[in-house]
Amino acid sequence: MLMRLLRPLPALAGAAIMFVTLDISAAERPDSFADQVERLSPAVVNISTTTIVNDGPAMDMPQFPPGSPFEEFFRNFGDNNRQRRAASLGSGFIIDDAGIVVTNFHVIENAEEITVTLADETSFVAEVLGQDQKTDIAVLKIDPGETELTAVPFGDSDELRVGDWVLAIGNPFGLGGTVTAGIVSARGRDIGNGPYDDFIQTDASINRGNSGGPLFNTDGEVIGINTAIFSQSGGSVGIGFAISSNLAKRVTQQLAEYGTTRRGWLGVFIQEVTPDIAESLGLDESTGALVSSVNEKSPADAAGLEPGDVIISFDGKMIEKMRDLPRIVAETDIGTTVDVELVRNGRKMTVQVTLGELEKAELVGLVGDEDTEEGSPKSESFEKLGFTVENLTASLAEEFGLDPETRGVIVTEVVEGGPAFAKGLAVGNIIKRFGQRRVEDAADLAKSVADTLEAGRAGVLLLVENEGRERFIQIGFAKE
Repeated sequence: MLMRLLRPLPALAGAAIMFVTLDISAAERPDSFADQVERLSPAVVNISTTTIVNDGPAMDMPQFPPGSPFEEFFRNFGDNNRQRRAASLGSGFIIDDAGIVVTNFHVIENAEEITVTLADETSFVAEVLGQDQKTDIAVLKIDPGETELTAVPFGDSDELRVGDWVLAIGNPFGLGGTVTAGIVSARGRDIGNGPYDDFIQTDASINRGNSGGPLFNTDGEVIGINTAIFSQSGGSVGIGFAISSNLAKRVTQQLAEYGTTRRGWLGVFIQEVTPDIAESLGLDESTGALVSSVNEKSPADAAGLEPGDVIISFDGKMIEKMRDLPRIVAETDIGTTVDVELVRNGRKMTVQVTLGELEKAELVGLVGDEDTEEGSPKSESFEKLGFTVENLTASLAEEFGLDPETRGVIVTEVVEGGPAFAKGLAVGNIIKRFGQRRVEDAADLAKSVADTLEAGRAGVLLLVENEGRERFIQIGFAKE
């Protein structure tokens, strides 16, 4: 329900937003914000865009025989009614007096024309230097000519504390200069906006037209870019989200310099360490990122990372939650060699990884390289888990639409309502690993399951492949 109500801040004609703060201690509320408003307002800009919208023909066109004199007339008539120009408005801020402007990606997405207007109503045509949909950030360039611009610096969002003051001033809903004060309500929010979510939550009033505007700390530094709100009506209810400056700073630098992002690449698929999985791996806490697969010829592969490894620290930064790892890796310089601390088979170890550059093409379509030899078909049933497997032969591979060269153990039956069924195991899934050890064949899997039962464990942890994607699932034993 929450995510359905989370909205990127839409554009609003005539609205601009400016976020400022007073340079005082966050411990006490100031008597006035007037000095800061006057100093920082010139750095906040209004961004208007024009987009060509295809609405289709205004009416159903009559059909005429080929060559009819009416055919060309009505075709032209229909064409002239298919498109319209849609105008929208957002906000941004200047980070370099040479004319570098930062805003949200969704503010300028698909724009044909972009105009940047200063606080004194001076306007400039802007070009896009770069844009990144994953973080919802875009960087623009204007030519100020003889106009002197006011730029504002990024601050360190990691130094923010919940309860710190922030201040907003702007034109929400076209109401003119409106000033609102608030505090940092939470940090490190994941709102499902992308793989690198690191949002600051604030109760400073943020409304339509504020997208791309800066959120300032009490030193007058940009510590966030306003991006989304939680609202049922579209208006502010005191829950707004801003991209953290430490994430935004790196992205804007890359977009301004290269026109695109250049993120570090490790080369693993990961998943959350749930309490069930932590118990199966013998971990004391359900923290870190569980490696479910490793890309061939990736930095992770070269460093010896394996499925089943739990990454608990990367380059000295603790991985408290799975989603921490992609962001930290992406923020690390390409070519850097870093220490990766992990847990493998119950013991901690450290490996060194030299990061590559992220390429999405390398992160999809993973295929395992099972080396088990084909043997006689054999099945094993696991009553307490609720499924049956067989050694995967060429004939079974053909039956299930798999590559004839695929080898391993394939699920041939899942008991409806059983433990495996409840965890999403399905017929045709290939079981690759038991815990952190490779499954050689059905007999090998049966022995591992029996040993786990004898040890009094609550269930088993399996690495399962389905349609080229791998994931770990924890299946508990059925109660007597």
